[in-house]
Amino acid sequence: MKTTKAAKSTPVKPVAKKAAKKAAQKATAASGKATGVAKKATATIKKAAAASKKAAPAKTAASKKAAPAKTVAKKAIVESHAALVRRARRINRELAEVYPYAHPELDFENPFQLVIATVLSAQTTDLRVNQTTPGLFAKYPTPEDLAAANPEEVEEILRPTGFFRAKTKSVIGLSKALAEDFGGEVPGRLEDLVKLPGVGRKTAFVVLGNAFGRPGITVDTHFGRLVRRWQWTDETDPDKVEAAVGALFPKSEWTMLSHHVIFHGRRICHARKPACGACPIAPLCPAYGEGETDPEKARKLLKYEKGGFPGQRLNPPQSYLDAGGIPAPPLGAG
Repeated sequence: MKTTKAAKSTPVKPVAKKAAKKAAQKATAASGKATGVAKKATATIKKAAAASKKAAPAKTAASKKAAPAKTVAKKAIVESHAALVRRARRINRELAEVYPYAHPELDFENPFQLVIATVLSAQTTDLRVNQTTPGLFAKYPTPEDLAAANPEEVEEILRPTGFFRAKTKSVIGLSKALAEDFGGEVPGRLEDLVKLPGVGRKTAFVVLGNAFGRPGITVDTHFGRLVRRWQWTDETDPDKVEAAVGALFPKSEWTMLSHHVIFHGRRICHARKPACGACPIAPLCPAYGEGETDPEKARKLLKYEKGGFPGQRLNPPQSYLDAGGIPAPPLGAG
């Protein structure tokens, strides 16, 4: 029996050896493939590393080149409050020399005309308002007249100023309030003026400063833009801008300060392309270089009387005309 079992098991051994040999060959081949893949991966990694090393200096150089431009754009001034006050007042003195004739650019003969014209100046130019108000005041010379006006007729007159329906509602409502609550007279107090329809702090200060001689800061788009460029304040809310700038100047200077800044914003320090190369206060301005610095090119950007264009008023003061100012053309003439 034992001899038979041994005889039967002997043929199995060669088969097992062959199977083991094949398995070993397959394993070796697989191992070779894996090694090849690993070598390829290693080569790829090495190439990527070499490429990143080559690219790194270029990136650094580019960042070094870009850094100064970023610094120039910010030009943040670190100064004490006392230094800021000195610089701000010097800017105002310089502007006073450039614009000795600075004035409100709305035509008016009395406080009623000024408050109406200021309300109408929203979302349009003073020039357009000045071209429109002569017809309005010829037909409705008093608050009582305008309060009783036919809205459709007023709308037709105010159409050139834009948003004429809303403005018609405001000026008629304002006139009614003046007629009913203030005896047909424009009040000379801030707290009363801001209660009138369409009258905010900006409009109230325009009226107080120019019709009543009471100091006020007029924060319009030009004023806010320039005082932020000059780093007098970084506030954007008009009331906060008013408070911050007011703290830098004596109250007696507030009204003329407003005229100087607004004149400069309309003529030289424009929103999109400030004429830096023609700016009289360039050495004091931290934003110098935001606009055109070439003097010849900058001069071409000047507006109104300094660039040969019409002024804002049909009837400007004589000092404005003496300085080379040009009266605005009447409605339809230009």
